[in-house]
This record gives sequence, structure tokens and C-alpha cells, in this order.
Amino acid sequence: MGFRLRHNQRVSAQWHAGQDHAARERRLAEILGRRFVEQSLHLEHEGAGLRLWGWIAQPTFSRAQPDLQYFYVNGRVVRDRVLTHAVRQAYEDVLYHGRHPAYVLYLGLDPAGVDVNVHPSKQEVRFRDARLVHDFLFHTLKQAIAQLRPEEAPNLAEHPAQGGLALGAAVAEQVAVYGAMGQAAREMAQDAAQDPAPVPDESVPVLGYALAQLHGIYVLAQNARGLVVVDMHAAHERITYERLKAGLDAGGLASQPLLVPVTLEVSRAEAEEAERHGERFAALGFEIDRLGPDKLVIRRLPALLHGADVQALVRDVLADLMEHGESRRIQEALNGVLSTMACHGSVRANRRLGLDEMNALLRDMERTERAGQCNHGRPTWVQLSVDQLDKLFMRGQ
Repeated sequence: MGFRLRHNQRVSAQWHAGQDHAARERRLAEILGRRFVEQSLHLEHEGAGLRLWGWIAQPTFSRAQPDLQYFYVNGRVVRDRVLTHAVRQAYEDVLYHGRHPAYVLYLGLDPAGVDVNVHPSKQEVRFRDARLVHDFLFHTLKQAIAQLRPEEAPNLAEHPAQGGLALGAAVAEQVAVYGAMGQAAREMAQDAAQDPAPVPDESVPVLGYALAQLHGIYVLAQNARGLVVVDMHAAHERITYERLKAGLDAGGLASQPLLVPVTLEVSRAEAEEAERHGERFAALGFEIDRLGPDKLVIRRLPALLHGADVQALVRDVLADLMEHGESRRIQEALNGVLSTMACHGSVRANRRLGLDEMNALLRDMERTERAGQCNHGRPTWVQLSVDQLDKLFMRGQ
């Protein structure tokens, strides 16, 4: 379908129908800008009677305000709290400091599963199974974002950023890991350093091979495209954080009893919600009992959250469950603790690394989910192509 906008009998804008993927991306570029298309990931996924497709922007293309967010349900543009909440949670581990994701997404489902007559403007909808829709959207987008590796990340030099381990031993293991590389990897690193300008080879790893360390902060590496610059602390922080999370998931949550159980006054509806989701709280390390119609008692909590404001956390979780049927508050609090541990356990500035250690860091980045950003939302690496370097020195002009 094409659109034509007239003002005072004059055509002020016109968009042609997008018959294929390339045409649809051209239309997106005309409306939202070329950078949105260049920094977006196209996705399509079906399951549980739902179909989601569209474009989600890389975390490095975050916005200061939610001005590039478009969601369509069965072809109708909507603004829905369940959908917005699910998208926001999917980006929780890569967006910080109040930044907002950008996206154009289309959700298709049985028309009987959605009520479009909630509001006269038709922009608000009500889903028959809001929990199913929320979980489908959250897990689909979170998996898509998690699969982004350095080989799929945008050229940050051209588009600057806007904005199974045992848990107890993970930090110590990560601090030492980059000193334990095999002889074969050392030889590859030495070859890369001895031959600083090989013919581009697509078999070279995405982040290439290390050449040197700059000011004890940056790792300089050469790949098939040109020069890669890595912030070693930021990169190692993300790697350590992801390994800590994996270790936590594999080993389960250790919980501890409270010396003095905490009593919580709540509404009757909140008490019923806590009782209904007792197994979910237990899986996250909490033991919460109902003492009366409007009273709860917290007897155990995750060991990692010792010292946290447990009453406020439980209240926030119950509010999320009542409004969205889902809550990530506890997981976010746990991730915050792991993020701090990862920061303290990562290589620090001015630590001298050998070529083998730098190359091990590059290989780990290529294997790690969300490796393009550190735990605080900063980019971990940039790519400078040979053409860009030539322009800096006016070669060929």
C-alpha cells in the first residue's frame, strides 16, 4: 500500500508500496532515516499462534526519548503498555541511563484474541491472553538481541554510539583466563604482529589479531577490513558478566533465611497475587507466606540480595504481576549485583597484556552475547576500515 500526503492541494510527501524486503527498507529509510535501517536487525518469528516481524535497532542506536517506536497489531498502529513493557524488558541488559530503544514491529494473531474497541481512538487494545503475548514478545526480542555478536554489529566508527561456571569462582577465573592460551594461538598472534599488512583474508577472525596495546586501555587489532580498537576493560566486563549470569542460571539461586522475618502489609489483591505466584517466588530464592487477608511474611531471600530493600522489591514485583502478568524486578536486582562483581573482576586500565592475552580477549568477545556493549551501555569496540584510514591521510586524493 502506498501513501500520498497533500497539503493545500500540493503533494508534500509520497511513499510507494513496499513489495519486497528491499523496498520496505527503502521506505523505512525515507521516513525514519538511513541510519535506522543501517543499525537495525530484521527479524521474523512465529509460535503459539503469534507472528512477530519487523526491525529492532541495535542498542548503540538508542534514543533519549521514545520517538522512534512503532508497533502494529494485525496492521493497526497501537500504543499498548503490555507491548511497551515487554520490549523494554528485552533491552534491559543493553540499555542504560534512561535510553529508549527504536523499533518498527508488527504482531499478527487471531483477531478473536485482541479487543480493538477499548478506546475511541483505536490505539489501545486489550489482549485475551496478555501474559502469552508479553512472554512471546519478550523472549523473541531478548533472544534476537542476545545473538548479536561482533560480526553482526554496525560500524561504530561510522555511526557513533548514542548513549557453566561456579558463581563463587567465576570472577577469579576470569581475571586469570587471558594468561592461559595455547601455543598455536600464540604463534598466530606473533604472525599477525610480524606481518602488519597482509592481503585481506575472510578467514581471519572478525576482530582479527592483536597488534599492540595503547596507553594500557585499548587493544589494537588487525582484521580483514582494517583496524579494530577494543576497550579492554569494557569488553572483559561484558564477558565476565555474561559468564556470571550463566553460572547463576546453571547453579541455581542460593537463598538464606532471615533472622527476623519481614512482615509486609499489602492489599487483598496483592496478597492473592503473591499466593498465586508462590512457586515463582520460590524459584527466585524467596519464601513468602500469607499471614492473613492483607498481610505477607518474607522468610527467605536470595543470598545475593542481602541488604537490599526487600519490602520495596516485593511490592514492585507484585505491581508488575498485577499489571503485566510478568515481572523481571528480582532478576534485574540480581543482575545489578553480578554487574558490580563483573566490573571489579575485570582487567583494569594500565594492566599490560601480552599478545596471547589480547587475542584470547578478542576470541571471547566473538563468542559472547551482547559483546558490543559493556554493562553500562558503552560500546566495547570500533572498526576503522582501510578506506577510512586512507581518508585520514588523504591517500589517493
